Amino acid sequence: MQDPQPDFRPRPGEAETLAPDLRRIVAPNPSPMTFRGTNTYLLGTRGLAVIDPGPDDLGHLDAILSALTPGQRITHVLVTHAHLDHSPLARPLAQATGAQVHAFGDAGAGRSGVMRKLARDGLLGGGEGVDAGFAPDVCLRDKDCVTGDGWQIEALHTPGHFGNHLSFAWGDALFSGDLVMGWASSLVSPPDGDLTDFMASLDRIAARSWSVLHPGHGAPIETPGARIAELRVHRLNREAQILAALEDGAADAATLAARIYTDTPPALLPAATRNVLSHLLHMAREGRVTAPAGLTENAIFQVT
Repeated sequence: MQDPQPDFRPRPGEAETLAPDLRRIVAPNPSPMTFRGTNTYLLGTRGLAVIDPGPDDLGHLDAILSALTPGQRITHVLVTHAHLDHSPLARPLAQATGAQVHAFGDAGAGRSGVMRKLARDGLLGGGEGVDAGFAPDVCLRDKDCVTGDGWQIEALHTPGHFGNHLSFAWGDALFSGDLVMGWASSLVSPPDGDLTDFMASLDRIAARSWSVLHPGHGAPIETPGARIAELRVHRLNREAQILAALEDGAADAATLAARIYTDTPPALLPAATRNVLSHLLHMAREGRVTAPAGLTENAIFQVT
């Protein structure tokens, strides 16, 4: 598979300056789902905010603490969402620094009513690594502002990749978590992921003008509007592919993924299947497809 960002080669554990008052440390957790690793951001000059502390890795904790210069301390810990590559280190970092953890809510917060019902009916996640025990000290509501030592962050609830997903606006820069990334499209895996919410969140951030997006993985996005539009088109094209595949006969998400993702490595097909399921659930809510036996993980869908 071609490297989507060959020039993005950060050294894990090293603090790299991206802009005045902003540094990034990449965690040592590269994988097909995390690219080079999780981006941890340090914002501020003296009293710092840490955005997405990352996985449960004591070496990464040491790297964050070692990045502090004389006179600096960590005053706030901000988490975009409760996946295992973003949130587990929040509590150890808070305990080491005395900072409070800020997030939208626990791992179940922010799910749409449809996804809550599907979860109650037995639809399970696809094994993407939910930090089930995550609980913030401070629950942020949409549009809440967090103010620190010379900086201010606005929390925007942007569900879709995950129900409790927040993006953080810092002036005209946005820490976009896993909602918008440049190296790949986001995984949307029900019931934690919700494609209807995802598309609405894309539209919401597209309505504002950003100079740059700092994603949860990969390089900064210097053309935010174009990237957001590209992701929308990608999703619409995927829907068209699914509908075309259903013309060959009713099928479940796994069968459709195998028909559509013909160039995808086998190890990534389960994630592709979850993405297809998210599209099918979205189109079912819009009345374009139906599952006569009911909405389940293995439901057989057909064109309405």
